[in-house]
Amino acid sequence: MADQTTPSSTDVHPTGTTRHPVDERLPALRTATSGLQHVAAMYAGVVAPPLIVGAAVGLSPADLTFLTGACLFTAGLATFLQTLGVWRIGARLPFVNGVTFAGVAPMIAIVDSTEDKHDALPVIFGAVIVAGALGFLAAPFFSKAVRFFPPVVTGTVITLIGISLMPVAFGWAQGPDPTAGDFGSTTNLGLAGATLVIVLLLRRFTRGFVKQIAVLLGLVAGTLVAVPLGAADFAPVADAAVVGFPTPFHFGAPQFQLAAIVSLCVVMVVSMTESTADMLALGEIVDRPADERTIAAGLRADALGSALSPLFNGFMCSAFAQNIGLVAMTRVRSRYVVAAGGGFLVLMGLCPMAASLIAVVPRPVLGGAGVVLFGSVAASGIRTLVGAGLDRDNNVLIVAVSLAVGIVPITAPEFYHAFPETARIILDSGISTGCLAAVALNLVFNHIGQGQDADDVTHPMEPGERIAGPREDTAPGAVPGQSAATAR
Repeated sequence: MADQTTPSSTDVHPTGTTRHPVDERLPALRTATSGLQHVAAMYAGVVAPPLIVGAAVGLSPADLTFLTGACLFTAGLATFLQTLGVWRIGARLPFVNGVTFAGVAPMIAIVDSTEDKHDALPVIFGAVIVAGALGFLAAPFFSKAVRFFPPVVTGTVITLIGISLMPVAFGWAQGPDPTAGDFGSTTNLGLAGATLVIVLLLRRFTRGFVKQIAVLLGLVAGTLVAVPLGAADFAPVADAAVVGFPTPFHFGAPQFQLAAIVSLCVVMVVSMTESTADMLALGEIVDRPADERTIAAGLRADALGSALSPLFNGFMCSAFAQNIGLVAMTRVRSRYVVAAGGGFLVLMGLCPMAASLIAVVPRPVLGGAGVVLFGSVAASGIRTLVGAGLDRDNNVLIVAVSLAVGIVPITAPEFYHAFPETARIILDSGISTGCLAAVALNLVFNHIGQGQDADDVTHPMEPGERIAGPREDTAPGAVPGQSAATAR
C-alpha cells in the first residue's frame, strides 16, 4: 500500500473536498518528467514485438521503422483511454497500455503459415480487430471474477508479476542481442550495475522531486557513462525523420481468417487475465482498490484500444506490469502523469526522431533500472501477503503452490514444450498460470465445503496424527481440539 503520509498525498479543492492522489494534477514540469520515466520504463517492451514480427515478415528498414512508430502511437492512444477514460471505458488509474508480448508467438505462427508474406500483417490486423471487439463485449462478464481475488490471491499475483519481470531486466542487462559477442560482457553488466547504484544513491540521498525522478536521472546518467565506452549508439537519431504519421492500413486492408482469429482470441483472454491481475495490484499500490466496475472499464479500454490499433497499423494492446513498479517506487500515483506518458508515446509515433532519443538508452542501462522497478512490484506483493492471513495453513498452501506454478515458465522455459501451441500461450505466461492456480486453490481451500475451519488443519510440515485431539497450543478456555487462534 502506498504511503499515505506523503505531504502531497492529497489535493484540496477550493470547496474543501479532498481529491484522491490518483486524481491529483501535478505541476507541468513534474508531470512531464514523471511521464517520461514511464515511457523509458516501457519503451523496450513496446518496440520489441513490432521489431520481432516485422523481421519475420521481412519488412524493409523503412517499413520496420514505420511499424514501430505505429505501435508507439497506438500505445499512447490506448494509455489515454485507460487513464483519462470516456464513458465506461478506462480504469482511470495510472495504468500504461502497450503492445502485449503474449501475442508475439501466435503472430509469428500466423506469419509462418501465410504463403504470401505480404498478407501476413493484414491477416494479423484482422484477427486483432475481431479479438478486440469480442473482448470489449466480454469485459463486464470477465470483470465479475474480481470476487475471486482476495488478498491471498492478489498478493500472490502481484509477487508473481514482479518475479516474472525480473528475467526481462536481466536480459536487458546482458545486452540487446543474444547472438552478439558482447552479450553478457563485463561492460554491459557493469553498465547495468552502475545504473542500479546511481538509482539507489539518488533514492537514498536526495529528496522531493529529484528522488521521485531517480529512475529517469539514472537512465540519463547511465547513458552518459555508456558514451565513452562505445555502448551508446546515436545513429538512430541522425537517420530518423522529423515527422511521420501512421497512415491507416499502410500494409493493406485487414483480412479475416478463422485460425488466426481463434489464436488471437486466446491471446485476448490471456491479456484480460493479466490486466485484471495488474489492475488489482495497482489498486492496492495506489490505495484505490479496483472493484468490479473499475476492472470492467479497464478491460473495455484494453479491448477497444486493441480493436482500434490495427487501423493505424498497431497490434493488440494490454497493461504493462513494469510501470506498476515505477508507481510503487516513486509513489507518484496521479493518472495524469501516466496520461502525459501516453502523450509522449503519441508524439514519438508522430515524430520518429523523438522516438529515437529513447532508443539511444542502452539496453544494459534499462536493465539496471529494471531491477529496481520490477523488484518493487514483487515487494508490493509480499506486503499484501503479510496481511493476507498467512497464519492460516490453507493460505500458506495456496501461496506456495501458486508461486511454484507461476515460476515454472521462468525456471524451466521448455517445461510445456510438448503441449499444443495454443495451450502454451497460456502456460508460458507465469502470471496467467499462477493467477489461475491461486484462484482455483482459493476456491477449493477457502470456499468449497467449508465444514472444517482452516485453522483446524495442521501446518503442512507438521505431522497430522493429532488433528482430532487436543492441540498443544490450546488457549485457556478453549474446548479440546480448538486452536488458540480459533479461541481468540
